[in-house]
Amino acid sequence: MLSVAKVQRRTAWRYYIRGVAFGDGRRPVGQSLKDAQEMAGLPPGRWWGRGLAALGLSEGAEVSERHLEQTPLLALDFTFRPQASLIVLWALGDAHTRRVIERAHERAVAAALRWLEDEVAETRWASGRGRAKTPALVVAAFRHYDNRDGFPLLHHHLLVLNRAQRPDGAWYALDTYRLYQHTVAAGTLYTLTMTTEVCEALGLATVPREVTPGLRPVMEIAGVDAGLIEWKSTRRQRIEDALETITDQYVKEHGRLPDERARHGLGWWAAQDTRPDKKTPRPLEQLLAWWRASTILNFGKAMVEGLLERCRAAAAVIRARVRPVVDTALAAVDVAAVVFTVREKFARRHVLAEARRHLMETLRGRAAPPGLDDYIADAALSRHSRQITVPQPGREAPAPDRVRYTADFPVPDRWWIADADGAPPREPSRYERARLASLAVQGAIRDARIRAGTATGATTTTSASSTSADSRDLDEGEHDQVPPHAVDPPRRGTALTPAQRAAAVQAHQRAAMPEEYLQGRTTDPATWLRTPENLDRLAALTRAADARRRAYEDNEPPPDATAGPVDRHRQEYEQQRQQPNPESGQGQGLRP
Repeated sequence: MLSVAKVQRRTAWRYYIRGVAFGDGRRPVGQSLKDAQEMAGLPPGRWWGRGLAALGLSEGAEVSERHLEQTPLLALDFTFRPQASLIVLWALGDAHTRRVIERAHERAVAAALRWLEDEVAETRWASGRGRAKTPALVVAAFRHYDNRDGFPLLHHHLLVLNRAQRPDGAWYALDTYRLYQHTVAAGTLYTLTMTTEVCEALGLATVPREVTPGLRPVMEIAGVDAGLIEWKSTRRQRIEDALETITDQYVKEHGRLPDERARHGLGWWAAQDTRPDKKTPRPLEQLLAWWRASTILNFGKAMVEGLLERCRAAAAVIRARVRPVVDTALAAVDVAAVVFTVREKFARRHVLAEARRHLMETLRGRAAPPGLDDYIADAALSRHSRQITVPQPGREAPAPDRVRYTADFPVPDRWWIADADGAPPREPSRYERARLASLAVQGAIRDARIRAGTATGATTTTSASSTSADSRDLDEGEHDQVPPHAVDPPRRGTALTPAQRAAAVQAHQRAAMPEEYLQGRTTDPATWLRTPENLDRLAALTRAADARRRAYEDNEPPPDATAGPVDRHRQEYEQQRQQPNPESGQGQGLRP
């Protein structure tokens, strides 16, 4: 995961030199940075990037206080951190597990930095009219081990200086807007690289975990208990409590529920309001001992000591079911449909980030051949998208990463989602609409393959050594598109019809699909509602809602100050639904 903050001159010294360089703590006044780091047991900062030679610095050199005082601290703060389950494994695992996770974390950060240097970084001058590639950034990296509450949070702060050297040797401003634009793509590269290396080294696998209803699930390590993740995420409950109050105030001011964009803004406010003060840093050895004692006290010794074994047992089940195979034809469709439904107009960076997410969801921690994400992104753009950027006569053609695209996938109709806790119905998020559109198109492609195979009845003989296909065993390291569409390369001497190959595609995709997408969400909303499981679920929700309504009508309390913000909001919501709107002549409530 990757977040970005802007380093401004007025806050650089106070926050970054006395705070970030000191483990997100508060360094005593008058004490040198090196002495404070040694006394607190904190690792010193290191210089990274290809632009160090021009400043007389070397890769991996220690960041001193003098460097930070002479160096212009106008920069961007890139913060890389793993998923919560990986942080739990790092904090509670043995020395070997911690070394594997730390090494994978550093390599993933380095891979994301190299990608930003090679593909993104540019200098600009003359108010942006002049631009040049600059694959040489200057970065000060600081590793931290905990959050402000003292709970585990392995992460790296990368201070990317806002100056870069052109090929002619002149120093100009770095195009920070381009770095902002490619933040998501860099973050998905970091997450994919780190998760894959840890899973392959320790024999683990990933599963989807829904953090916020309606938003994209996070691929966590299978076998890590939800209680341990909640123990590590100390601020989440405080943020949710603050968000409830802020949302209630938003409804009172605007007379409606916040939409998806407003919910993001309210969540940011809640996070800022609940941000604790800086703490005194502690050595890693003390933190590890405290974390272990805290988890044993809360969950028991067996929960902590058997964590890695449980994760490996869960991974063995997943790896036995999901083979390291990617159907790149369906992957290109999925990526293009999701990006189009979410954004409508998009660039290559959006498609590349979604391709990396697709690999994480499909491979479940298995390694992919180098360049497979770029191949899927290029296939999604060339086969399922159309360019809307028109080159201007007499001007230089735009760079490939500046071209805009769109697509022509069908957009799902509007529907409502009723939560089980009795909250008012809500519209689906952009991600939920995108998943539904993608799965519908993939289902149509599978049906077409099966119908084509049934109509021809052709039988072909293919082998692992001679088959080139959209989907193949990842050990071969190839992913060219040459028909037929074989998935698991068959053994020598076996024969599969096209219909059997299409069935293999569907079986693999369903095996690799997150469980929550298999609960009837693989088709249109009408078919989803007609499944027996969901009919029973909707009937149960209806009976529960009717019971709550009858109990509420029989004994309706007047709104008072003792009611919580959610109860008062529901009372006002029900009253508004019964009152007509004088401007439109319709009720103000949500209509089914």
